[in-house]
Parts: sequence; C-alpha cells; structure tokens
Amino acid sequence: MHPRSRAVRRAVSGLGQCACAQTVVLLVRTASCDARHGDVQSWGREDAAAAVAAALAGFQTRYRGGGSGAAPPGPLPPPLPFPPLPLRRGSRGVRDLRRGGDKLWISEEYECNDVASQEDEGFMGMSPLLQAHHAMERMEEFVCKVWEGRWRVIPHDVLPDWLKDNDFLLHGHRPPMPSFRACFKSIFRIHTETGNIWTHLLGCVFFLCLGIFYMFRPNISFVAPLQEKVVFGLFFLGAILCLSFSWLFHTVYCHSEGVSRLFSKLDYSGIALLIMGSFVPWLYYSFYCNPQPCFIYLIVICVLGIAAIIVSQWDMFATPQYRGVRAGVFLGLGLSGIIPTLHYVISEGFLKAATIGQIGWLMLMASLYITGAALYAARIPERFFPGKCDIWFHSHQLFHIFVVAGAFVHFHGVSNLQEFRFMIGGGCSEEDAL
Repeated sequence: MHPRSRAVRRAVSGLGQCACAQTVVLLVRTASCDARHGDVQSWGREDAAAAVAAALAGFQTRYRGGGSGAAPPGPLPPPLPFPPLPLRRGSRGVRDLRRGGDKLWISEEYECNDVASQEDEGFMGMSPLLQAHHAMERMEEFVCKVWEGRWRVIPHDVLPDWLKDNDFLLHGHRPPMPSFRACFKSIFRIHTETGNIWTHLLGCVFFLCLGIFYMFRPNISFVAPLQEKVVFGLFFLGAILCLSFSWLFHTVYCHSEGVSRLFSKLDYSGIALLIMGSFVPWLYYSFYCNPQPCFIYLIVICVLGIAAIIVSQWDMFATPQYRGVRAGVFLGLGLSGIIPTLHYVISEGFLKAATIGQIGWLMLMASLYITGAALYAARIPERFFPGKCDIWFHSHQLFHIFVVAGAFVHFHGVSNLQEFRFMIGGGCSEEDAL
C-alpha cells in the first residue's frame, strides 16, 4: 500500500463506525470534482487524512442531521472512475482547510453531468461494508494521484516555516509532498530546486565516471600504485558523497520536516567530507619526501572535519538564521589549508611551489570555493533582484556550480603533481625532491 494511503485508510476507517458507506462514496465524488477543477492547490504531510475526516464530518452534518442516522436524500451516484468524468462546479463558495500552514481546498457543492449521475447497479448492489472498502480504495488512489502528479508550484509566503529558506525567491516553490516518488518525479519539473538538483546530479555522475576511469588506469602509470590510488580514491569518495548528498537533499527536502532535517545533515556532512578528501592527495604529493608533517596535517584536518560534521548535526544549524554560520564553518575548514601551504612555500621556495607544487591551481580552487560560499551567504544576486532569479541563477545554484568547478580544478592540480612524481620516480634526493 502507498505510504500516504495508510493515513487516508486510518482516517476513513476511524470514522467508518459512525458513517454509512454511501457517505464515504459521496466524499470520493467530491474529492474527484475538486481535482478535476484544480481546487486542490497543495497537499502536505497528513493533510489528506485531515481533509477526509473534515469532509466526511461535513457530509454527516448535512445529510444525517448531526448524526441522526438519516440516509442521504435521493439516489446516490456511483463513485467516479479515475481520471474523474467531466463535472461542473456548483455555485457555492470554497472552504479553506488549514493544518500546519498547508492548504487544501475543497468545494462545498458540485453539480455533476448526467453521465456521472447514472447509477452503477453493480456497485450499489454490494453490501455496505464492501461499498465502504471500494470507496476507500478509490480515495487512496485519488490521494496518490494528487500527491504524485497534480501539484503546482506555490509562492514563498504560503510555504510552511520549515520550507522557508530564502525569502528573496518569491515564486516557483514546490509544496510539501510527503511522497518520495513525487519528490523524485519533481526532478523533471521546473521549480526553485531544479537547478540545485541537476548541477550536483550531473556533477556526481561526472566525478563517478572520472573516478572509475582514473582508478582503473594501469599500475605502470604510478610510482606507488596502491598508495596513490588510495589517496585519489579518498578524494573521489569525498566528492561523490558530497554531490550525492546534495542533490538528494534538494530532491526530497520538501517531503516532510523530518526528512528535510535528516538530509540537510547529510548534505552538510558531505561538504566536510569533500574538503577532507581534497586535502589527502595534495598533502601526500606535496610532502612526499617529508611524511611526518604530512601525517600531522592529515590528523588535524580529520579532527577539524569531524568537528564540522558534529556541529552540522545541530538542528538549528540548518535554519536560515544560521546561513552565515554555515558558510563560516566550512570556509574555516577549507582555509585551514593555508597553514600547510605556507609550510610548503617556506620550505621549498615560492618559485618551486608555483611551478612544481601547483600552488596556482590550489589558489584558483580556493577562490572558487570562497566566491561560491560568499554568494550563498549574501544571497546574491536575488537579494538585488527579488523575484527575478527564482528559477535560474540564484545564489544556491551559483554556489553549486562553483563547488563542482573548484573540485575539478583541484583534481587537475593534484593530477599534475602525480604526473610530476611519476616522471622523477620515487627518489627523494635534493635534485628531484618536491
């Protein structure tokens, strides 16, 4: 059974003892009419179950005199097949059901076509229990279809608080969709997260393919094949995990508050893993002939990275108020590489560091990361053009692009270090040492 269907089944079953099967069928017809006319704006969390209960209670009051047990007046039309048959909306207004900040619109009264009002003798010939079961099955199917295919983007001001992150993005947000299937299908829809998802999804695929190609290079291309493949493997692992956690978070964070909180923690942990993994090959080749400082710096960056991961597990860390703190934590983790860089430049000389040591590529990588983090923290450009960058080129998308570019620049730099080490061999004499 669909996960959301269980909530609907519980709601209908809980009221089944005080409602006749015909009332449940009428509820299905009304919900179908709503979907047909686009009155269902958004569904969030347990709102479907609440809507079933509220609408059912409304029908009881209208047709049973507040629980008197009277049957609905007149012959009852059969439940609609899916998709619903053509219907016309009646003259009455629309009632706003609110729960947890989400909206569910249900029309009070409908008039149906003659085709829809014909009795289905087979269905009405069933026992009341079978009719109720049949109606619940159709309601479950209806709820699933609304959740998974009929949602529309909504403006920022109607989002629940846990989905509000950037108030400069005014339109084009996904509503809460407590269905993983619906969340993953939204990858192919246009909304504020489309660019965030695809920038890191494509980046993840790119680094996965690049990593497989690099790890399967022949051993004769390395001086110490096992060690060098391990250090490059750690870099690729960090990059792939970071990009994977990121696009998964941006895909499912509209599912529910709990899912959003969980995947945001994975997302932030992935950033720390990328930074830690990026240090490994650069330290390995830069201090190839001086392993003691290499091990010390590796231990330090691992301790700092684990500390950043622990801090990112704090629930408040993911809130909009701590956007600057998030950027500062990961910038501080990355900028900790200044210390080993200065060590290398002082010990080897600036000319050697700039040519053989590939410091230029390292500085370019740092510039890309810092620029992306600064745009993310300051919410540029949407801060200056509210509503103009809702879908494309807002700060988070630019941050994603800079991250992928920075990771590739870093890979290029450490690949040059590896090639230089291969050319001079494994010796560490004064003439050929890095």
